[in-house]
Amino acid sequence: MDTESTYSGYSYYSGRSRGSHRHGERSRDHHKSRSKESSRSEKSVTINAPPAEPLLGDQSVRGEEVQDDNWGETTTAVTGTSEHSLSQEDIVRISKDLDDSVGLDCKRYLNVALSVILGLVVFLTPLAFLILPHLLWPDRLIACGTACEGLFISVAFKLLILLLAVWALFFRPPRAGLPRIFVFRALLATLVLLFVLSYWLFYGVRILDSQDEDYQGIVQYAVSLVDALLFIHYLAIVLLELRQLQPFFSLFVTRSTDGATQHYNLGQLSIQRAAVVILENYYKDFPVHNPAMLTASKSRAAKHLAGLKVYNVDGPGGNNAAAGIAQSQSRAMIAAAARRRDSSHNELYYEEAEHERRVRKRKARLVVAVEEAFTHIRRMQEEEKKKAPGDVMDPREAAQAIFPSMARALQKYLRTTRQQHLHSMESIQQHLAFCITNNMTPKAFLESYLTTGPTLQYGKDRWLARQWTLISEASVTSGLKDGTIFLLKCIDFSLVVTTKKIPYIKLDEEFIDPKSHKFVLRLQSETSV
Repeated sequence: MDTESTYSGYSYYSGRSRGSHRHGERSRDHHKSRSKESSRSEKSVTINAPPAEPLLGDQSVRGEEVQDDNWGETTTAVTGTSEHSLSQEDIVRISKDLDDSVGLDCKRYLNVALSVILGLVVFLTPLAFLILPHLLWPDRLIACGTACEGLFISVAFKLLILLLAVWALFFRPPRAGLPRIFVFRALLATLVLLFVLSYWLFYGVRILDSQDEDYQGIVQYAVSLVDALLFIHYLAIVLLELRQLQPFFSLFVTRSTDGATQHYNLGQLSIQRAAVVILENYYKDFPVHNPAMLTASKSRAAKHLAGLKVYNVDGPGGNNAAAGIAQSQSRAMIAAAARRRDSSHNELYYEEAEHERRVRKRKARLVVAVEEAFTHIRRMQEEEKKKAPGDVMDPREAAQAIFPSMARALQKYLRTTRQQHLHSMESIQQHLAFCITNNMTPKAFLESYLTTGPTLQYGKDRWLARQWTLISEASVTSGLKDGTIFLLKCIDFSLVVTTKKIPYIKLDEEFIDPKSHKFVLRLQSETSV
């Protein structure tokens, strides 16, 4: 079974070597099989993954079949088996997610537009307070003295400071799109809007209607508005940034497929903001999700379940005696199957031991091949020092020159460890060129393939989760509480988050008298001989 190749669909290369009559029969049979498969696939659709230049052109299943050492010689065709099989309901859900993403983009741009409009209103209001009297009744205004002109400088610098502070706090690139509004941010925007409207109302009633002649008082009124806006910005810093710094809760995050776990300490945040923080840390703390590592256990369970067969010989219309005999036979078969499954742990043990042996053997071959390739690079560098400057090979060309010597060993190792879908040939060559450019060792080059890294280490097309769904019984705008549980779900897996409150710690002090450490050593004058 190790040397057999699994085909999905019709192999052009193997059919081409046969006669024309066989080829016609094979094509007709293939057409019939395709028509049957199309009739059976009304509720299940197989989607081919986008081409991403897999390693050496391999697009086979993620390690579902165990390959032997002669994989390259025994395989006669490259199959086109897809990496994901999704049902019709999943297709509908994906299309719905795409529509939701378009709605989220519109919502994000709408929020930015409203924020810009509110900011312009806030910054133009003090200037309008100062300009309108000169436009409406300039002849009746009292001349502004030295103190009034000094207030102009104060207003100018305070507006500049407020502009920089608002830009630094509010106009940052958004990290994520939240399902609900940010409560504190909406509260601050409402407060600023009401505050500016109240100032405009007072300005219209007391200054515009009466055409106040005291221009210094109008300037002081504008200065008081700018001071109040600065205090509101300070309140925004406290609510949006400082309030969440002190940790109050410990969040236990578990990935549903492989059980990978992490702990995070967070402050007083809402559920949706805590979800954003968890996802930001997920991409750097959790190892990349590899569905191929789960196929072995699933196939083993399916094989044991397939060995359990129960037959009803007499059919549903048999008499009671025959039904009793059939029931006793079924129980005997179930007991026999259960006894056979009792020895499954031995099979699992030897299977894992064989897999570890294959991994160690192919790892040793890979390490030797990479060390030889880097040794060849050092010899090439020494030879290039003697050449003219125009004949020196760049790191990209050097990587392409030595890559074939290690490609086979690296391919077999990645297939054995079920990582072949995570690394394309182009990405491996880029990493090799990067290591050559920075004069790295073979061990530094192999570290990316010998150990599974975090999700951000791989390309964006390997993340498999770009849009998440937050599932929570409580409102996502409510704060975290002790015992709060919510889920972050994507297509392939979900993150289960459990919240625990950090316990209150009480420290007691115990005073130790410094004199208690003193002691007296008494020596006897007479000693025994």
